[in-house]
Order: sequence, then C-alpha cells, then structure tokens
Amino acid sequence: MSVWLTIGLAGLLTFLTRLSFIYLLGRVRMPDWFMAALRYVPVAVLSAIIVPETVTWRGAPDLSWRNPQIWAALAAILVALRVKSVLLIIGAGMAVLLLAQWLLGLV
Repeated sequence: MSVWLTIGLAGLLTFLTRLSFIYLLGRVRMPDWFMAALRYVPVAVLSAIIVPETVTWRGAPDLSWRNPQIWAALAAILVALRVKSVLLIIGAGMAVLLLAQWLLGLV
C-alpha cells in the first residue's frame, strides 16, 4: 500500500469519526453520565500532551531539579492560579524556562 493511500485512508477515517459525533449529537440522546464525562475530555487530552513533555528532558524521564521544564511548568501553574490570561501564563512559563536553562548552563 502506498504512503499516499495510507495518509488518505487515515484522513478519511479521522473525518468520519469526527463527523459521526457532530451528526449524531442533535439526533441521539446521550446518557447524562456520558455527557458529564465529556466535560473532562479537554483536560485529559491536554494533560496527556503536556505531562510527558514536562517530565522528559533530552529524551529520558527526568524528575530532578535540573529539569528546567519542571520549573517552567510550576511557574505557569502558579501564575495560572493568580490570573486568567493565557498569554501571561504562557509568557511566564517561557520566561522561566529560558531563565532556568541559562542558570543551569543548559543553553
């Protein structure tokens, strides 16, 4: 099977999966427990993306104080607890990441 056929089939399958939820949402009554569980999907997806990237440094798990990504994540969490501006949270995380890398001699 060619690469383009594989990419096309994967794209079609992804499209049909998303379309099924959009199409069925107004036509089928979902159970209340299912609708309540859907509220946690964005948090779970973001956590699944962010946490492995935060605790990994240079391709290996690193939970030590020498991992600048952990410092940046902690700073972003602390800023997020005080303000609701996504730009400020991202900016604080990036600033602390650069500062931590510089202080640890990693850049």
